[in-house]
Amino acid sequence: MTGLPRENVQSYPRPPALEPVPHRLTVTLGGLVIVDTNRALRVLETHHAPTYYIPPADITAELRPAPGQSLCEWKGRARYVDVVAGGTTARRAAWVYDAPTERFRALAGHVAFYAGLMEACHVAGERVVPQPGDFYGGWVTANLDGIPKGARGTEHW
Repeated sequence: MTGLPRENVQSYPRPPALEPVPHRLTVTLGGLVIVDTNRALRVLETHHAPTYYIPPADITAELRPAPGQSLCEWKGRARYVDVVAGGTTARRAAWVYDAPTERFRALAGHVAFYAGLMEACHVAGERVVPQPGDFYGGWVTANLDGIPKGARGTEHW
């Protein structure tokens, strides 16, 4: 364990909270560190692992538009991007809110990565595990208690 404080995903708020991340985050793809930042933001929502959003200036990978969009009742409309680095292309591996709702306007242009589509993602030096399921993009770390939604039978909590 890296010293991250204990948190219970079931005690995260609804509507979600947005807060700065006081830890270093890294993301690796194609054998390259494509993110190394101390300036990330995270969204905390009941029964979700935290979702981390990276400032675009702290991303060295190429981000290419990908098909599709999604709509979050809290944050607004997201678009998807392919992530390209080190000769590797991870399709629809990240998303961006270009014009989020007022409450989440600090996320504008920030990029969230699906941990399962990257080689590795770390928070404070700890390798994360992707949130279960094929929709949610939370990053699970060992300090989290409770059950994050996404696994079979939890999708509609």
